[in-house]
Amino acid sequence: MEHNEHELLRELAERYGVASDYHDIWGQQHETSDQTRRAILDAMGVRVESPDAMQRALADCADAPWRQACDPTHVMRTDAPAGAWSIRMPAQEQEDRDIVLSWDVRNESGAVCQRGQAGPGLSSAETRTVDGFRHARFELPLPAGLPIGYYDVMVKGVSESRQVDGTLSLIVVPSACYMPPEFQNGHRLWGLAVQLYALRSARNWGAGDFGDLNTLVEWAAKDLRAGLIGLNPLHTLNNTRPFEISPYSPTSRLFLNSLYLDIEAIPEYQLCVSAQQTVQDAGFQRALAALRAGEKVDYDQVSAAKWAVLESLWTTFHERHLGGRDLHDRELKPETERGRAFARYVENEGEPLEMFALFQALAEEMRRQHPMVWAWREWPEPYRSPQSASVAAFRVTHRARIRFHQYVQWVAAEQLGAVAARARALGMPVGLYHDLALGSDRNGSDAWVYQDVLALDADCGCPPDAFAPQGQNWGLPPADPVRLRATGYRMFIELLRRNLAYGGALRLDHVMGLFRLFWIPQGMPASAGAYVRYPVEDLLGILALESVRHKAVIIGEDLGTVPDGVRERLAAARVLSYRVLYFERTNQGDWKAPEAYPQQAMAVVTTHDLPTLAGFWAGHDIDVRARLGLYADGGAVQRAREERHHDKQRVAHALGAAGLLPTGMTDESAAAQPMTPDLCHAVHLFLARTPSWAVLANLEDLLGEMTQTNVPGTVENHSNWSRKIALPLERLRDDPRVHQAASALRALRPLLQDG
Repeated sequence: MEHNEHELLRELAERYGVASDYHDIWGQQHETSDQTRRAILDAMGVRVESPDAMQRALADCADAPWRQACDPTHVMRTDAPAGAWSIRMPAQEQEDRDIVLSWDVRNESGAVCQRGQAGPGLSSAETRTVDGFRHARFELPLPAGLPIGYYDVMVKGVSESRQVDGTLSLIVVPSACYMPPEFQNGHRLWGLAVQLYALRSARNWGAGDFGDLNTLVEWAAKDLRAGLIGLNPLHTLNNTRPFEISPYSPTSRLFLNSLYLDIEAIPEYQLCVSAQQTVQDAGFQRALAALRAGEKVDYDQVSAAKWAVLESLWTTFHERHLGGRDLHDRELKPETERGRAFARYVENEGEPLEMFALFQALAEEMRRQHPMVWAWREWPEPYRSPQSASVAAFRVTHRARIRFHQYVQWVAAEQLGAVAARARALGMPVGLYHDLALGSDRNGSDAWVYQDVLALDADCGCPPDAFAPQGQNWGLPPADPVRLRATGYRMFIELLRRNLAYGGALRLDHVMGLFRLFWIPQGMPASAGAYVRYPVEDLLGILALESVRHKAVIIGEDLGTVPDGVRERLAAARVLSYRVLYFERTNQGDWKAPEAYPQQAMAVVTTHDLPTLAGFWAGHDIDVRARLGLYADGGAVQRAREERHHDKQRVAHALGAAGLLPTGMTDESAAAQPMTPDLCHAVHLFLARTPSWAVLANLEDLLGEMTQTNVPGTVENHSNWSRKIALPLERLRDDPRVHQAASALRALRPLLQDG
């Protein structure tokens, strides 16, 4: 590549936020190659096939803002100086001082809350010739005194010869996320973490559901005196093995997985004879018994059983609450209070729910017509765009089916909302703690709806590190930061609103993605990726706004390659750090003492991608990885086992230094034996002594489970996201190991009313 072409590509990549280099976890610098720059820009829709194309793209970067009256979005902090915003319009030089600018500020209900006018007699702040015309830019003061929220600033510029109109999306945000009074007063909480699908019970249909979650909440709040319940992402999945069951690769992050519905608790079930007959059938009951007894969740069969009954429940709801009317009319006409509640839900959820349900109905029809086609990018071309005439026609002709999918989401929201309300009513300060996945499947509804924001020809992941020496490709399309801002951050806002609606805390997976994200062009290895920068101050501001509105704590999963300054900026925004015992070591490799943990943090022993505590102690994860061929050779396996033995000694030493090592144990004897209940108890006491505001105990750890939830880098050759816990809820309530741990944790971290 000629030098000039290289410099053009480098400058263009910089304009679009593609970093020129990065430092890995070992401090080694990696330069971004021109091949990677070209591929990332191409995924962003930027033409880079020739020097002339790059010159035009650079010129467009400079000219594009002048082709619109004002910027699409401005995020303003309440504790910062108001500053200014700009309006741009074509104008001859002699017209500048005759221009009159006027604007209305409209709040979220559409009401005008401020008005302003400037001119004539204005002086332009800057001029530029664009498309052969002179344009002038005028600066206006941003509205002052607005409470936090979302506003539209409608501006009009008038001269003798021209008129321009524009709308600025103004987002007024607080300086930091919500912090509960308990944390502000130095109080510390503890809670249980569970994978909801993994819960067993005598009444569920083979996977943990919202009924089980309610039972768990009642027990944890009343008997264990826990302050929160941590959950896996509850996002929508296709629930088909093995590729579409990971909660971190959902079809939609906006809506809930129907797998978790407690079918027999839906009010229509008590009124629907056909549904009751289906469920009470001897063959159906035998199938449910087998699903309950299975050691792993059979997603396909559990989901199929629930959908078979949901169809009947929808028919009953339609007849009893919507009068059995034809549903081609877009306006709902409910006849009962329950029908009106559904209508309110549909109205409140608005276009995002409509588009999700439309996609679900369209996907069903496409599978019926084209059984071998599952990806929407392979559908007949007229259906690939949500804005097409064919999709609009489908929306009219399949209104009843769209309503059905809205109904499924409504009953899921009802059930989860009731559990969240019950947790708060029982005195849990935080209640349900949810998890927001980093991205969604490119074949799912989010990707179809937000294809104007997502870079569908790139993946996100992470560069090589100690955990994954070849790097990781998570197979999730990243958001294009330029398009994200141009659309007023609507996708990000909708994600936060829906995931904050059902609890008091939200964990953001890979929170560094607010700052930068590692893009991997499709077809290239993870090691060839590059970082792309994001508008972090805008994103943190919106996060703080939604956190304060929902009175919910935000936790940032800040593991892996964390750039300098990221944790400090997150701390200033009151985002809790996520501290995992396995990783909390000194530079010498020793385990940190409890007092070394930060206060503004959530501390855990392990995560879904790491071995359980018993599995770590037994080296079970090493055995699994060796069996799957994930080590280079036998020597690497042996080195991993030797290193694990030393790590266990170091953990035992840290426990001993804290006065927590069980009586009679030494560092060596603790490392040489299996994980015991007393040793498990000591590890959790170790975390409970940290100043961190919250500590989560994984239910699997308290029960001594060996197998980890997910082994990264495996799909078909390992049963990820499927394993159930050993004990059903009915027996779990009396398990002495759980009660022993809970007693110790609440002694150090009592609820305020108990303290």
